[in-house]
Amino acid sequence: MQLREDAAWALVVPTSIGVRITPENGQGVHVSSRYTMQATSAETNVASVTSYLGLPTLALTNFVAGSPISAFIKSDLRARDLSYRGPDLPQGGPWGYRHQFNIADSGYGSRGPRVWNDRAGEVGLDLDVDDFDLDQLFGTEGVKILHMSGLVAALSPKTKDFCLALARAAKAHGTAISMDMNYRATFWKGREVELREAFTEIAEECDILIGNEEDFQLCLGIQGPEEGGSDLADQVASFKEMIGRIRTRFPKAQFIATTLREVVSVNEHLWGMVVYGDGDFHVAPPRSIGVLDRIGGGDGSVGGMLYGILKGWPAEQCMQFGWATGALAAASLTDYGAPADEDQVWSIWKGNARVQR
Repeated sequence: MQLREDAAWALVVPTSIGVRITPENGQGVHVSSRYTMQATSAETNVASVTSYLGLPTLALTNFVAGSPISAFIKSDLRARDLSYRGPDLPQGGPWGYRHQFNIADSGYGSRGPRVWNDRAGEVGLDLDVDDFDLDQLFGTEGVKILHMSGLVAALSPKTKDFCLALARAAKAHGTAISMDMNYRATFWKGREVELREAFTEIAEECDILIGNEEDFQLCLGIQGPEEGGSDLADQVASFKEMIGRIRTRFPKAQFIATTLREVVSVNEHLWGMVVYGDGDFHVAPPRSIGVLDRIGGGDGSVGGMLYGILKGWPAEQCMQFGWATGALAAASLTDYGAPADEDQVWSIWKGNARVQR
């Protein structure tokens, strides 16, 4: 994939950032009194892999002026070496803007995770293209990959228009475009025609498309894999056929990726990946990974794959690295993988969990 060599930014992500609160020790929300709080969004989960590994990474977002939660988020992004840009909007009183709260029970053993999203008044609902100088960003500074999520594109009519404007500016300045569909039924309800049209326009310009079978069906109208067949080879073949249909409809896409997950228990998953790239299919057959907290595993895989693309690696190597950064995120209490270095990620791929001294 041809990326801009003169770009100041390796990866740029539009996002709406909030906080997640999680009970300690894997307990349920309704019976807990002690919680851990972290800054979170799907898009910064992706971007953290590249920022931790030293590539210049930028988040475009909104903040609430004077909010201690906003200060907490900014501090957290700085700690990840993840740059940010966007306006501080006045709260407008106690019933005005705020950052979303994500209240999560991580689950344990046979008790599955539960997540409660509280997004009323979320400041990211009003992401506005007029608050960002896109000619400066994409033209003067330069961006190698713009990565967008369907969560932000579907958040509100304004965020849909914001993502469309970013995609058009990226295209005009030779920036590669990536999108993870991230379908959410509650976001799409009553807006199916509007969002299908917008997602299709973005996908038609994407160099990288990511999603599971439901995402591609419901966001883009692509027929999913055939149901049935417990044999892994049959399942992978069905996913390859689905990716073939995506390639026919969206021929500009050079990378198309989907993750495979089977839940054995909350703390053990079978984790796999199928990627089309470099003109061929590459498959990481599902194998067992330990899970400390599953949230963000898919985002971690996207981040690792994009890192490999940014480094110019072959598609198979990008897939392997993405598989491993997804496993890393699932083995972390944070919603994102925070690799110490590339060697740590490759050790995960190789199944080497021995102590390093």
